Amino acid sequence: MKTKILFSLLLASTLIQASDYKYEVSPMIGYNIAEGNLGIKDDGYFTGGIEAQFNTLGRKISPEFSVFHSRGVDYKLGGDTQITRGAFNGVYTFEKTNSIVPFTKMGLGIENISNENRNNETGMFADAGAGLKISFSKNLALKLEAIYMAKIVSNNAGNADSNLVGLVGLTYSFGGKKVQKVSKAVNVVEEKVVIIEKPTVDSDGDGIYDALDKCPNTPSGSTVDINGCKVSLDDDHDGVENSLDKCPNTPIGAAVNADGCPLAINLHINFENNSYKVQNIFLNKITKFADFLKRYKNYSAEIVGYTDSRASESYNKKLSQKRANEVRRILIQKGVNTSRLTAVGMGELNPIASNATTEGRAINRRIEAKLTLN
Repeated sequence: MKTKILFSLLLASTLIQASDYKYEVSPMIGYNIAEGNLGIKDDGYFTGGIEAQFNTLGRKISPEFSVFHSRGVDYKLGGDTQITRGAFNGVYTFEKTNSIVPFTKMGLGIENISNENRNNETGMFADAGAGLKISFSKNLALKLEAIYMAKIVSNNAGNADSNLVGLVGLTYSFGGKKVQKVSKAVNVVEEKVVIIEKPTVDSDGDGIYDALDKCPNTPSGSTVDINGCKVSLDDDHDGVENSLDKCPNTPIGAAVNADGCPLAINLHINFENNSYKVQNIFLNKITKFADFLKRYKNYSAEIVGYTDSRASESYNKKLSQKRANEVRRILIQKGVNTSRLTAVGMGELNPIASNATTEGRAINRRIEAKLTLN
């Protein structure tokens, strides 16, 4: 009798494991590393989107549709663009090990560039990727993946433009499949089996049930890992967490204050030789800096102008002052209070490139800003 009951329970367990979910939806965020010839500033940008996978019982390869979008992707030479990608992939899922499910994928897609230039244009791409899903409940899993994309366009002599994307997100599975029929007959035993499920309690509200939570007293609102322990997120690696960082895209290695903002900022505004006129291509950078100052009113800024080393020291000092004054004037025109802005010309001091070359002199003819907490 006991043997029959045990056999029935084991068979039921097999049936439960054989069932699966028809649909998987995965909101994802990540970072795109672009090939240098595309002209993207810092050769990278953040992206976000969603992946939808459709599973069929008994098949290892499942179709997947994905859409990703990136806004305000800056070009090295000025201006920005929006990048939208749509792709269709076949996903091969490996056998589950403990709570980890590895997978690979391959497919085709199209990349739309809203502001094309000779280095970066709309085109079709082929992609290939790999990743894994780490389950922490029946329907939710942490999803990690990396995707390589090769885009063939006319402006690169038939060569592929490459992008590599690292992504992280959550997968929600739903829509139960039908369980495969078992041909072997099962003896029915007239005995009731009562299954008592443990309550799913999450005392600290971090999304990890107490039974799995290794850090049960996580502060409210904290970002946690699959063990329920707090994760310190600092995307720009400046030592200030994202939730406290008022300047989230600080260049790596820059000295910052407690708000994560650089003590000195190169606004990447450059001038023609012997001129203090701000070119139109740099107006967008001044607008972004003005928006920052209007948002964080506890900061004042000193606008610092520079020149290259040609001409006399006294002349360069006057020219750099005019450059700083002109940028200050435009910031005031865009709504920044005059009392929060000062301007100073440093002439040919503090070069950041060699004055022996044309390119170096062009870089040295610049504007910087020093931030001060009021």
